Amino acid sequence: MNLNFMSFKSSLAAGVVFAALGISMIPAHNNGIPANAGSGSAIAYQDDNEIIGAGSSFDNPLFSKMFADYNTRTGLKVNYQSVGSGAGISQLTNKTVDFGASDAPMNGKQDSALSAPAVHIPVTAGAVVLSYNLPDVKTAIKLTPSVLADIFLGKITTWNDSRLTAINKGISLPATAILIVHRSDGSGTSNIFTTYLSKVSEEWNTKVGKGSAVNWPVGLGGKGNEGVAGLVKQTPGAIGYIELAYAIQNAMPYADVQNKAGKFIAPSTASVTVAANIPIPADSKVSLTNTDAADGYPISGFSWVLVYKEQSYNSRSQAKATNLIKLLSWMIHDGQKFSTPLNYAPLSPAAVKVGDAILKTVTFNGKPIL
Repeated sequence: MNLNFMSFKSSLAAGVVFAALGISMIPAHNNGIPANAGSGSAIAYQDDNEIIGAGSSFDNPLFSKMFADYNTRTGLKVNYQSVGSGAGISQLTNKTVDFGASDAPMNGKQDSALSAPAVHIPVTAGAVVLSYNLPDVKTAIKLTPSVLADIFLGKITTWNDSRLTAINKGISLPATAILIVHRSDGSGTSNIFTTYLSKVSEEWNTKVGKGSAVNWPVGLGGKGNEGVAGLVKQTPGAIGYIELAYAIQNAMPYADVQNKAGKFIAPSTASVTVAANIPIPADSKVSLTNTDAADGYPISGFSWVLVYKEQSYNSRSQAKATNLIKLLSWMIHDGQKFSTPLNYAPLSPAAVKVGDAILKTVTFNGKPIL
């Protein structure tokens, strides 16, 4: 089952209703852009005051707020399509968008498909949470790494399985069958989650592995974080992985997960910030999963905006390129103020420093834009 509906600006709860109904709608911030902007041909729409982006649904709640504020401040319009990280990378590869957004860094195969080098600018960090539908359970359940892996491997099939009740003493778990909900599209959120499972479960690593799209052993697929949230919310017994903001804004419960230090950690801005407080490599590509931090949430991850390093292509103007790079600079500086209220972790000073250095390498006709 695939569910596809529009990105939202303020209320994900409304989005879940549309998801349940299977309604497809125009993406938010569709500021008069031609319908064929993402059709597979190079960008033909050259309004210097409009930027087109596509990709991560993980980022969408934050991006919606950032882009609305930036439009008010500068007049620049940003048409962002929440289509999943894999689709965002594909559209950047095809040069049908000005930027892609992904919760997984591009791999070697994706890099080799590009006509020119692209750079990764870290823009936020967040938590991938395990949300579930158990109406009579009012306390957050606990999950260990091995139990979580075996649920998604299809080895634990009911909520009152002895392994679940053993780590959830005092909680009356029902005999309800567990329904797994996973992403049906290429997804950076899936990459974060499966990378974590591959680190904590040798069986998962061997049988399924990690990536933006894997062969799931069991379950139903939903398109985007929105689709997974919709399926979980409407299906008693369901469990799925979504970005923290989707769970909070839809009043959906989510589990505490045991980290490497043995602590059960609730996903939050604070526990993601702790996990993200690590050295950042010069290319910014780093995983936060299964953190060593004693108080860090173990299923955390960065998200990146992806742009071509050389911006003079497809008859793009220097003004358009400059508007894009100034937008990205604002996002990793002033735009970070929107992170915490929307349950994302603001970038660490180390991540901002690396982002600044990367942005200074972006050129137009070989000359730095910033």
